[in-house]
Amino acid sequence: MIALLSISCKSKKKIITKKNTKKNEVITTPEKKVDVIISKNKSDERQGAIRLPATTNDYILIYKNIAITEMQLYKIPASITLAQGILESGSGKGRLAVKANNHFGIKCHGWNGEKIYHDDDKRQECFRSYSHPKFSFRDHSEFLNERARYANLFKLKITDYKGWARELRRAGYATDKKYPEKLIHLIERYQLYKYDSKLPNERPKNLYKVIHFVDKGETLYSISKKYNTTVKEIKGLNNLKSNDLNIGQELIIKIK
Repeated sequence: MIALLSISCKSKKKIITKKNTKKNEVITTPEKKVDVIISKNKSDERQGAIRLPATTNDYILIYKNIAITEMQLYKIPASITLAQGILESGSGKGRLAVKANNHFGIKCHGWNGEKIYHDDDKRQECFRSYSHPKFSFRDHSEFLNERARYANLFKLKITDYKGWARELRRAGYATDKKYPEKLIHLIERYQLYKYDSKLPNERPKNLYKVIHFVDKGETLYSISKKYNTTVKEIKGLNNLKSNDLNIGQELIIKIK
C-alpha cells in the first residue's frame, strides 16, 4: 500500500466523479509509434477520453517522452517515474488512471481542480482529477521535489535507479516492504533504465530545450519566471503571435 500517493488498481469499489516472464527476464520495447488519442469533445476529455494502453509496452511508448521531460526538469530518473506509473496505475488501466488520468494516486491535499472519490485507506477519499495524464506526471515530480523528506533522493546519481527505489521506501513513500524490488524488477524487465541516459548527471553548460505543459492559471510571464527566461524568447521559440495560452498547450523552453 502506498502511504502518501496511494492507488488501488484492483479495487472493486465504485468510483464517484465530482466536477470543480519471470524475474530477470528482459522484454525489449519495440520502437513503434503509439499515439495518445484525445477526444475533441471537452466534456469527454475531462472524463478521461485518452487512449487506454493495451499492454505495459504500450504504456511505456505513450508516456516515455513525458517521463524524460520530467527528468530534464526535476532530475527524477525517467525509469523511476515510468516504473511507479506502471505499478500504481496498473499500466494505465487502473480506475483512477482511466476515470481521472491520475497515474500516481495523488490525493487532493489543497487541490482546487476537479476531484474523484475512491475507497482507499478510508472510504471515499478525495483524489485529484486531471484533463490529461501529463498533469499527473507533473504533480508526481513536484511532490517529490518540494518535500524535504525526499531530499536525499536528489543526492543520488540519476542513473542509480536501485538507490532511488530503495530511498523512496526509506523516505516513507510506500509501506510495502517489497516496493523497491517491484520497481527494480519493472525497470529491468522493460529496460527502462535506458531512458535515464537522456540526461547527463550534471546539467550541461550550454542551453537545452524542454517541453512545458501549460497548466490552469499560468501565463507567459509566470512561465518565463519559472525557467528564468523571457516572454519574448518563449514566444519566438514557439512562433506565438499573442500572449494567449490554452491549458495543456506544449511550449518549447530553453533553459541553462
